This record gives sequence, C-alpha cells and structure tokens, in this order.
Amino acid sequence: FLAMAADGGDRNSTLKRCLDVLRDARNDSEQFAALLLVTKAVRAGEVDARTRRQIFDAIGFTFPSRLLTSRQPPAGCPEHTFRALGLTLLACFCTDPELAGHSQIINKIPTFNDILLSPCTPDSRSMVDDVYQCLSAVMATARGPRELVTKGTVSALCQAYVSCSYGSERALALLLGLLAIAEAKCWQRDTPHLLAVLSKLSSDFLKSEDMTKFELCEVLPHFIPLSPPLTQDSQGSECLQRLYKGLAAILGSKLSQAQRDPALKLAACLVQACGSEWIPAESAGSKFLALLVNLACVEVRLTLEEPDPVEVEGKKQVITACYVLMEMGIQECLREEKPLLEEVQKMQLMRIMEEAFGAVIFYLKQVKQEQLQDPFIFASVRILGAWMAEETSSFKQEICELLPFLVHYAKKLFKEGSPAASLPQPDVVSTEGSGLPQDALRFLLPGFCHLTAEDRPRDVLIQEGAPALLCEYFLHQWEVLSSQPTSLAPLTSTEMSLQTACGIFLNLVVTAPDLIRRDKSFSSLMDLLLKSLPLLLPQKDHLVLAANIATLGLLMARVLTSSAALQGTQPAREFFRAAIRFLSDAHTAQADPGGDSLAMAVSPAYLSAWDDIQELWFLGMQALAGCVPLLPWLPQAVLQAQWLENLSQLLSRVAPASVDFELIAAFQGVLVELARASKPCRDSILSHHGREWANLYGMAALEQCLSE
Repeated sequence: FLAMAADGGDRNSTLKRCLDVLRDARNDSEQFAALLLVTKAVRAGEVDARTRRQIFDAIGFTFPSRLLTSRQPPAGCPEHTFRALGLTLLACFCTDPELAGHSQIINKIPTFNDILLSPCTPDSRSMVDDVYQCLSAVMATARGPRELVTKGTVSALCQAYVSCSYGSERALALLLGLLAIAEAKCWQRDTPHLLAVLSKLSSDFLKSEDMTKFELCEVLPHFIPLSPPLTQDSQGSECLQRLYKGLAAILGSKLSQAQRDPALKLAACLVQACGSEWIPAESAGSKFLALLVNLACVEVRLTLEEPDPVEVEGKKQVITACYVLMEMGIQECLREEKPLLEEVQKMQLMRIMEEAFGAVIFYLKQVKQEQLQDPFIFASVRILGAWMAEETSSFKQEICELLPFLVHYAKKLFKEGSPAASLPQPDVVSTEGSGLPQDALRFLLPGFCHLTAEDRPRDVLIQEGAPALLCEYFLHQWEVLSSQPTSLAPLTSTEMSLQTACGIFLNLVVTAPDLIRRDKSFSSLMDLLLKSLPLLLPQKDHLVLAANIATLGLLMARVLTSSAALQGTQPAREFFRAAIRFLSDAHTAQADPGGDSLAMAVSPAYLSAWDDIQELWFLGMQALAGCVPLLPWLPQAVLQAQWLENLSQLLSRVAPASVDFELIAAFQGVLVELARASKPCRDSILSHHGREWANLYGMAALEQCLSE
C-alpha cells in the first residue's frame, strides 16, 4: 500500500484498502498499524473530498484526540510519534471547511499553540506544518478568528515569528489575517507580543539595504495600531524612531514608483495612528515632514490633474494615503504651539498644497453619477473639506462652482445611509465597525460655516437646498447624541458636528432672516431647539453645545416671533427659562486677589469653556434683549426666574472697576428692554436699588429709562 502511495499510484484505491484494514482491526495494535497506513497515504498526496470524508467516518475525532494526549510512543519510535499522527489526521480533516469549524477542532487550539511554542527539531517539522494548516483552516471559518484570539493563538504566533522558528513566515501570514479581521481585539489582548513583532519588523526595516526594505513597507502598516500603545510604551517609541529613520532613508533617495508608493502608505499609516508625534522636533524632522507633504502633493497632482481613469483606479490607495499626509500638512501649518515647521516652510507648503487641492477640485468636477458610491470620492471630498475649513481665500470661484456637487453628494449619502468604510486606510488594513454610513457632511460643515458668511457662496448653498439638508442633518445628529449615555467623555464627532451646524445657522439667521421665516425646515429646527436646551444644560460636559443652542434659539426666536411655538407654549417657556439660566450663571463674585473687595469673575463651571463660549454669551444677551419687546409673556418669565434680583445682588457686591465695559453694556441692553416692556420688571429693578447701581456703573440708558 505504502509503495503504491509513494509511487503515485491509485491513492484513493490504496486508502480504501487501508480503511478496510482499519475497520477490521481486532485490537489497538492492529488499529494503530492500520492508522499508520492511512496517515502515510494521506501524507503522500492530495485527498479528494469523498475519500477525506470516508477517513473521517472511519476514524472520527476520538482516535486523533487520543493520539494527541498519548505520551508513550511505540518501542523504537520518537516520543512525538502519536502526536504527529494525530495532527496529520486533523490537518487532513481541516481541509473540509465544515470539519475545520467543528468544536473538536476548536478545542484543540491550545494544543496547536503549545506545539508552535515547543522546540522544533527536523523530526518535528511535519507537526508544525500540520499545525499551521489547521490554524489556517480554522481562521477561514466564521467563528475561527474569534476563537483563535481568545484562546491565545496571537501570542503563540508572535513568539513563533520573533524567535524565527521553523515556519515563522507562516506565523506572520496568519497574524496579518487575524489583524485584518479583529485588529482591536488582538491589540487589546496581546499588546506586548504584537509590539515585539513590530519591534523585530522595524529593526529589520531599518537594517535592510535591499528590496526587503520595500517589502516590509507593505507588511508594517498591519502592525501599527490606531490606539495609544506606540506613543505610551517605550518599546513602541523605539519602533517609531526606527520607522522614522528607515522612511527618511527611503524617501530621501531616488525611487521608482513601485518603491515610493509603499513608503508613502506606511508614512500615512503612522500619521493616522500617531499624528506627527513620530517625527522628531528638530531640523531633520521638519525637513522630513515638509518632504512627506511635498511628495504627497506631487503625487496627487500627477494623478488627478489629467486623470486617466485606468491610472487613477490603480492609484486610489496611494492617493488616499497622500490625502492623510496632506491633512497632517494643513494641521502642522496652522500649529502655533511647539511647531515642527518654520514659518518659511509653512508658507512654501501652503503654496504646494494649494496646487494639489486645485487638482482635487478638478478631479471632483469630472465625477459622474455612477461613481458616487466609490470610497475614493469620499476620501477626496473629506480632504477638500479639511482644506475648506482652514483656507477660504483660494479657489473661491472654483469652490462656488463645485458647491452644487458637494451638496448633492452629501445629501445622497445622508439620505441613502450609504454603507461604506470609514476613510480607507493605506493598504488593506480593515477596521472593525466600518459598515457605518459615510458622513460627508461632517467633514464639509466647517467649510460651509466659513462660506455662509460670504454672499456668493451662501447664495449658492441656499439655491442648492443646503439649509434644509442641514436642518434635517441637525435633527438626526441630535437623535444620535441623545441616544448616547451621558458621560464626561471627550468631545464626540456628533457633538462637534452639532456645534458647527449651529455656527452655520447663526450665519444664516444674521445674513438671511427671510430664509429663516419662509423655509419650514427652520420651524422644525426651532421646535427641536426649544426642547433640547432644557435637557442639555444640566449636563455640564455639554456646555459649549448648550451655549450654541441657547444663542441660536434666542436669535431664531427674534426672527420667528409670530410662530405658534413661541406664543407662550410650555416648550417655549422652558427654553427661555433654561436660556436665562445659561446667561445668568456665567458670572459670579469672587475675592479680588489684589484687594479686600469682591470682583466680577467668570463662574468656575464656565471657566474651562469660556474661550469657546464668550462670544456666544454676548450674542445671546443681545438676542434676549431683542426678544423682550417681541414676546409679551417673556418679561414675566424673567421675573419668575429671579434673574433681576440675582443680577442686582451681584452688581451690588462687586467692585465696579472689576466689571469691564462690554459686560456692563450687555447687562444694560437686557435691563433697558425689560424696564420698557414691563412695569413689574421696572418696579423690580427700582426696588433693588436699580437707580443707584445704574449710576454707579455708568448705565446712562438704564438711568434715563428708570427716571421716565
């Protein structure tokens, strides 16, 4: 039988006769002898599916499992003889996807791991080969990757690769597969071991002087996590230093396209993971950063200025990587604290990036309807949004011409909830949870905020229906925020989008009040603002968003005074009560460090956010003053909120010199309107020594009003 198998005879016939012997065996010795024949025949060549199933039906999992746990080999045989036979059978079974996912195979994962970590001799190499075959088959099943991660295979593979043991390249291939499927879970469970692999890869990357260096550019991005370990761990920091030096050596040399592209992708991957922290703050570092951005801009221009559809298709990954590097360039050019770039370098890079963004605009103008689902279009819109958010002086005409496309594109994705990945990462590293809808508006909002302050682009946005889309988007984002648990978490993209949208609406209220009155979308927005502020204000970690909503609501109320929602309804009363509280709680009396008296100061709860909300607060005070004569029920609401009493006490306690003129003017604006519109308010101000402190603070208009 063995001779027939070895000579390439009829293997299936040989195996059939072996299986007959196995079935007729009368004791363990005969069964073992028959099993040895089957195993040898299996090793001799490929087994078809039918024969494999026959072997499994004859043997099952029980006998291989016994072999794996047997510690006494037959006389004269190596000690791992039984385990080797068991593994060969399991490797054969695993070529059947149904058997590879069986719980009996899954339960053997710890045994597979142990074999990988055991010393390997020439006699045991076949065992290692069988283990890798089993692990590869398990990973291809639905539950396999999760089981491999939880049962410690990542650690075993990392150790096998770092120790350069037999089959280490297969260990690396399996690691790449697991990271592509479950990157976050792998890093969460096995950070030290994965860092050890990255350390070896980065050392090899720095040392190699041949094509290996460029091959490693393709592998390394898979081992760079989008989480803190690299910058928080000393081993991770050393890896980053080696990667920086290796990339500097590559990109500073004359390269072919095939060599440069992987290097740019690796650099972009590092930027996504660590920003610019991996680039040293020194002269060489600033030159390298400038070189990176320069190369990225050149690549974008060469590919997009005269786009050949075939060429663009083949270069989408590297151009997406270039976009990541360009976005870093924008951030570094705007960075004022500890900048990596000198002013001259910043000016040069801004000019170079401007040319590259001209190519992006040109490319987007050529996009056809059937291309809108392409993630590369999303990446192009996103990077243009980053440029529009910071640089509004260039390409005004071109941006205005492109606005209809941008609005249409953002609307299409928002309405359809287009399933697509987050911004494609360099190379093929998958991200878990990437099936979310693409939110193009999130990246366009800052640019739209700038553009709505200018006449021509604002007219285009209005003409294209952007305000109605933004109202609908705001309502949706509010639902998303409301569904999230309240916590002191960092500012989310949802909350940032809501704040930026408020900035756009503020521009429209001030510059296009007729639009607010006639577009029904703003009535829906007003209803939401009335309901949301009372819910949001008590949550101190949302103070900036609350300031935006309060100010926007007050300004819109001044325009929409005839709206039924503002005629003293319960939501309107609750909104104004919350808005008055936001405005009144902003200042307090504190001990003056330079004297014995009390001084006016920003309240402690507002202090950390005051730079972001100060302008909104003053605008909100003006808007409240404007609402008083237009909403007859509002003065009574102010009285009920006891704001007049509290303000009177505050002004009476602090030293007048501690209150700046702008703040006095803001208080006076509201007080004068209240005194004119409502006798009870006027009487309340007078009863709290209003004339005296009006005179004391130089509030001439209030003094005159109270004297009439």
